[in-house]
Amino acid sequence: MKNKMNIMIVDDEKIVRESLFHWFTKLGHTVEKASSGFEALETLEKNPFDLLFVDIRMPQMNGIELLEKVKQDYPETIVIIITAYGSIETAVKAMQLGASDYLLKPFKPDYLSLVMEKITQQIKLSSEYNYLKGRLEKITRFDDIIGQGPAMTKIFDLIPEVAQSDSSVLLVGETGTGKELVAKAIHAKSKRSHFPFIPINCGAIPDSLLESELFGHQKGAFTGATRSRKGFLEVVSGGSLFLDEIGEVSSKMQIDLLRVLEEKKITRVGNSYPTPVDFRLISATRQDLEQQIAAGHFREDFFYRINVITIQIPPLRERKEDIPLLIEHFLEKFSHETAKHVDHVTRKTIERLIAYEWPGNVRELENAIERAVVLSKSRTIDLADFSFLQSPPTMPSKPRSLREMEKHYIQRILEECGWNITRAAKILDINRVTLHKKIKRFDMQKDT
Repeated sequence: MKNKMNIMIVDDEKIVRESLFHWFTKLGHTVEKASSGFEALETLEKNPFDLLFVDIRMPQMNGIELLEKVKQDYPETIVIIITAYGSIETAVKAMQLGASDYLLKPFKPDYLSLVMEKITQQIKLSSEYNYLKGRLEKITRFDDIIGQGPAMTKIFDLIPEVAQSDSSVLLVGETGTGKELVAKAIHAKSKRSHFPFIPINCGAIPDSLLESELFGHQKGAFTGATRSRKGFLEVVSGGSLFLDEIGEVSSKMQIDLLRVLEEKKITRVGNSYPTPVDFRLISATRQDLEQQIAAGHFREDFFYRINVITIQIPPLRERKEDIPLLIEHFLEKFSHETAKHVDHVTRKTIERLIAYEWPGNVRELENAIERAVVLSKSRTIDLADFSFLQSPPTMPSKPRSLREMEKHYIQRILEECGWNITRAAKILDINRVTLHKKIKRFDMQKDT
């Protein structure tokens, strides 16, 4: 994350310039001051800036005029408008023209900290998205989405086509198949690529908290709401919202989200005034939602709203031709990250890795290669580096259900981690609460 920024304070009042200058300098940022819009533009010509604080009321060139010039010539520069309470309507107009937020005079430390927290996150996301976008333009593998077989080639062909529309997309596939990576690729190829991509795991957030996270809340809306807060549906404005495990949301939340998708407006918890929102929805699930509809656990009207375009992500066992390419990719990745010169996997090991059924899909393979690289004492990875390959692979007499495969995979990870819940949850890419629920659901017990 980018912690330090280049900031310019543009205000004709010296006391405002000095107070903000000292505030941000103490935080370690590089800060410049300008007393007018013309001076600010001259400074911008010499050095790039991450963030500008611009007063609305200035002589000769006001803040709105400066904002328009900055957004035209330096579109990546974030602009925060400084305004008094009586000019909030003008500040809202400034946000419509491209300002990211506004700062009220006199400055309140808590609100200033909140604004900076939001901007820091915005810069971080922008950096990540630009990196992903650049990678997508240079290679056809779509960053970490590796594949050369017909199943993945079809998805690679679909991504640019799907990205051109604003239609809702539903990604369907087992855990660990790379649904979020496909969602990021769609976003990166879309016209929304310069705006946020926000992923939310619906299965990891309690329904009561999910409402506040998505819709935001007003100060005093509930116990502990000490200040108003924007929800992700507002923060994501202009970008793409990725709702993973959409099948886990409650019926009430499905109704609320359906209304948002139809009306393009949200109402914060504790507020009665609607706020317009603009985002593209990409959802993902490992469940059979049509089966959930038949069982009465999922709303049919919501399903059709989120399922305008469906992309099936195949499990790794159905695209074994991609496993050698994935091994090569992860070997290079973790050798670089760990600064270890591990650059070879024996042919016998590759054959066994291809024969393995991979219940945890690509995520399991990635974790397996990472552990092998970290623990390897030579430049070559062999069968001894994979404990689950020590005995010959046995094929079940009949295909196991998804539930059985999930249980088998979780059980193996728990045993490899010595039933360390924190470590196992990290490898499985779920939180501790979800892992405890799965252990209880599958009636798993540690061998003594």
